[in-house]
Parts: sequence; C-alpha cells; structure tokens
Amino acid sequence: MSRDLRKYKRDTDKRLAIGAILLLFIAGLGLIWLIYGFGATVTGFLCILAAFVPIGLIFISLYGMDWIVKRANTDDDRND
Repeated sequence: MSRDLRKYKRDTDKRLAIGAILLLFIAGLGLIWLIYGFGATVTGFLCILAAFVPIGLIFISLYGMDWIVKRANTDDDRND
C-alpha cells in the first residue's frame, strides 16, 4: 500500500467541502424551517444559492487558469 499524501489531501478536502455544504443545507435550513417556517426556508435556500454563484465563478476561473498554465507548460516542454 503506497502512501500518496496528495491523493489523501484531495480526498479529505473533498469530504470536508461536501460535509460543510450538507451541514449548511440540512442543519441551517432545518433550523430556519423550525423557527420561522416554510417561506423563510425558501428565502434562505435562495440566498444560499445566490452566495454560491460568486464562489462557483471563482473556482471556475481558477480551474481555467490552471488548465491554461498546464497546457502552456506542456507546449514549452515540446519545443525544447
């Protein structure tokens, strides 16, 4: 069994992100529903989704820049 620490970190980060999102949706919206009712829960859900839009755009732009840099580095290696 090899010890690939990068894969372990990637898996751990993914699990933490999924857990945080589930906690936010299940516990957060559940508490809003218990305290304020269904209408407030829908509003909270829409606010959470609106908050994820800029976060998603940031991740997409970072992924795109990473892809461009990796592709540029591969092209440079071929020219040498």
